Amino acid sequence: MVNLTIDGKAVSVPAGTTILEAARQVGVHIPTLCYLKDLNEIAACRVCVVEVEGNEKLNAACNTAVEEGMVVHTASPRVLRARRINVQLILSQHNVSCATCVREGNCALQRVCRELNLLDDPFDNKALPFRWDKGFPLIRDAGKCVQCLRCVNVCEKVQGLGVWAFNGTGRLSQVEVRGGLDIKDVNCALCGQCITHCPVGALSARDDTKKALKAIADPDKLTIVQVAPAVRAAWGDAVGLPPELATEKRMVSAIRSLGVDYVFDTDFSADLTIMEEGSELVERIKEGKQGPMFTSCCPGWVRFLKLEYPDMVGELSTAKSPQQMFGAVVKSYYAQLLGVEPDKLFCISIMPCSAKKYECDVPEVNDAAEKDVDLVLTTRELGRLLQGVDVSSLPEEDFDQPLGTATGAGVIFGATGGVMEAALRSAHFLLTGKNPDADAFTEVRGLQGWKDASYQIGSIKLKVAVTSGLGNARKLLEALRAGEVHYDFVEVMACPGGCAGGGGQPICDGQELAGERGERLYALDKGNPMRFSHENPAVLALYKDFMEAPLSHKAHKFLHTDQSQWTL
Repeated sequence: MVNLTIDGKAVSVPAGTTILEAARQVGVHIPTLCYLKDLNEIAACRVCVVEVEGNEKLNAACNTAVEEGMVVHTASPRVLRARRINVQLILSQHNVSCATCVREGNCALQRVCRELNLLDDPFDNKALPFRWDKGFPLIRDAGKCVQCLRCVNVCEKVQGLGVWAFNGTGRLSQVEVRGGLDIKDVNCALCGQCITHCPVGALSARDDTKKALKAIADPDKLTIVQVAPAVRAAWGDAVGLPPELATEKRMVSAIRSLGVDYVFDTDFSADLTIMEEGSELVERIKEGKQGPMFTSCCPGWVRFLKLEYPDMVGELSTAKSPQQMFGAVVKSYYAQLLGVEPDKLFCISIMPCSAKKYECDVPEVNDAAEKDVDLVLTTRELGRLLQGVDVSSLPEEDFDQPLGTATGAGVIFGATGGVMEAALRSAHFLLTGKNPDADAFTEVRGLQGWKDASYQIGSIKLKVAVTSGLGNARKLLEALRAGEVHYDFVEVMACPGGCAGGGGQPICDGQELAGERGERLYALDKGNPMRFSHENPAVLALYKDFMEAPLSHKAHKFLHTDQSQWTL
């Protein structure tokens, strides 16, 4: 152990501990901006500088290891002066239009400025101008970048893509798309991890709230909202509600308060996805097809595969994602039930994902109308729409019917391993005619980046794998290519932890909440009296009255797609 003193407090910590970590252990607060534990410990911002007795220069607390007998001052006049100047220099290159920024009120730079009581900036402002295609799903405002390099490191170290790079030298250095290319010309999967790890508003998802409000106000449109599984585990973070108040039913009430006509559950179409994807898997098994079938519900993963491993796109399940299945059902079956033309319905998705904005705009994914899903809002955008609404006082309300009925298998789609587990529950039934124990496949749960398991279902042995985070997906794909592993079924989610940690989820700076949010989804599954997708009465009615059967000609028309033809 190493013994030192921080602001007069005796501290004893293991060797290798940083000053920042040691200070936190004894309740001494040191402000940070660029720091993210185990990901970004590069002292780029110099906000965390401290004074170590005997050292001529100030030290960055985030990457300076403790030493025996070290005496540290975290708030001396010299330290505070340096921090203030460092932050003022950052502000001099920052677009400070905070009132109109998507991160207003949830910005690490604002927080640091408040802590340092910065009320002015003596330096001339030289923020870079905004130059970006506002129609692209991912938006970058160079004038707000603080050059913390979080985006560079999460994209390279976690997602393995390296879309962002730090170029130039001195005051001319800046973060930009790798090689100075246009974002459309690089391998961006639109996962949005750079967005959720950015401490300021330099990166964001395209804002579509105005389009949503316009559709809601249109008297000639019926607005249909679907809500993805992972949204219910995180929407409270977007509106400041504790988990005990941020219930699924209060979420429905909050969305309905915006004036939409119907609020449905994407969990319904998650169950529908299992019926199609599970049937597809069983068909492959019976036909003796070699190689794995990949899940296809994550558009970030689909983009990654098309960009990085185009020769393997044919291994994807042809089942559409729950979002797109829902849109196709709304613009066909539900329009028929209502007795209206599909173009009268405006389908809005609320998703934990930034890549879903891309997916709904893919021309080749639409079959029931010109656009099956008209618009995608992230969980963060839902939070912005609900600002000013006293959500805590709203009553709890149920989803509308018939597309609001879902099983526990549908809700766990939002957690890594959830699609696999739900599919195995129904595949077991389709192969044996009997339901397994609903918790028979929990081995695929958890945040481990790459998990695998083997299951005996009747006379068939299935070997499966689950991975989340595109860096982990790459490792799995390379192992498959090298013949080092063999699987029958593989679930891939672009974001670490699955949709619960998606690029459209509320940002809680410095916290990775996918695990905690995933546990909320598993609790909802456990408490649902229906836990098998093949027992969803609304899905069974859809087949009986419209789709005929899983993998039928009609089901293929509306519920399946050829990802090899998707426009990038």
